[in-house]
Amino acid sequence: MNTRNAVKKFEELFGTPEVIARAPGRVNIIGEHTDYNDGFVLPAAIDKEMVFVLRKNDLDKVQAYAIDLNKHGEFDLDNLSPQEGWINYIIGVVAETQKKGLKVRGFDVVFTSDVPLGAGMSSSAALECGLGTGLNSLFEGSLEPVDIALAGQAAEHNFAGVKCGIMDQFASTFGKENHVIRLDCRTQEIQHFPLNIEGYKLVLCNTNVAHSLASSEYNTRRAQCESGVEVIKTKYAEVKNLRDVTHEMLDECQAEMDKVVYDRCSYVVEENERLEEACHCLENQDLEGLGKQMYGSHKGLSEKYEVSCKELDFLVEQTLDKDYVLGARMMGGGFGGCTINLVKEEKVEAFIAEVGPAYKAAMGKDMTAYTVVIGDGAKAEQFLKA
Repeated sequence: MNTRNAVKKFEELFGTPEVIARAPGRVNIIGEHTDYNDGFVLPAAIDKEMVFVLRKNDLDKVQAYAIDLNKHGEFDLDNLSPQEGWINYIIGVVAETQKKGLKVRGFDVVFTSDVPLGAGMSSSAALECGLGTGLNSLFEGSLEPVDIALAGQAAEHNFAGVKCGIMDQFASTFGKENHVIRLDCRTQEIQHFPLNIEGYKLVLCNTNVAHSLASSEYNTRRAQCESGVEVIKTKYAEVKNLRDVTHEMLDECQAEMDKVVYDRCSYVVEENERLEEACHCLENQDLEGLGKQMYGSHKGLSEKYEVSCKELDFLVEQTLDKDYVLGARMMGGGFGGCTINLVKEEKVEAFIAEVGPAYKAAMGKDMTAYTVVIGDGAKAEQFLKA
């Protein structure tokens, strides 16, 4: 990430900066679509990030410049209603951090990113958490990391209209180098597990399919899960969410449940179990076992939760005959984006060289590959001119 270019652009537009903040994108090892069901997820921050350069201004408004889009935007602080486009996320973070008690005044900001858009690495959470962290530093606030993460989630809900869970923002905020985060999405309790994959690399294969259905279908899946819970509650009043549901409960209520709703609920119950098993595998350094859970996750996402697509399925199928790939699955909301693959280090180049052309021949699209390293979460620092 070229922080120097961001500082240079800021100096051209606004003068000397006061704060530099950054927040990473994330991968999710396993635990997809479980977060809004009060379940468990296993994400990690990565070495791709969004960088913000900020300073206070004497105006009652925000002036922003997105380097990668080459676009300016601004809004008055007394008018924080949603707008169209990228500026909406800036407005949302300002509004939601204010609700958390941060006294935001006028400021200027320039930002840039190397988190690929639409690839399931949560560039939106990197924006929300990076800006929130930067504003907390700029205005000498007392927000804790959890406040910043929840403000980011609220911005997504109230401004972007996506009823996401807390995984993306918690991963971007609480990331730790060479560790994954076991996040309990009900209690917000986090536990870091060392990710010891020595000899292997995490390779992301981007379908370059825009997941245009993801937002609407995401909200549909959430509603389907909630409707399943309502059926189960008629027999088990203590159930609050799918987190509380066992296979036995689900099967007992199957006759009263639409088949599609049953499949959605069944996937979530099974995915929580797969995640627990994945954590045991990490504790025992059983990478083959971890890989099996990843494959199981993809099968469930494709067949029961139905958020995959032919391109994602093709990329996972391409790994099945390769003994140097321990696991693969789609990652993110679905309908496009990336697969995440656990690949033997010395075979990474050969893997990309084989799968990329096969994907092009079958799907008529280019595959983009990224090798990611697990890194730290959001941070801010005062700008010190060299």
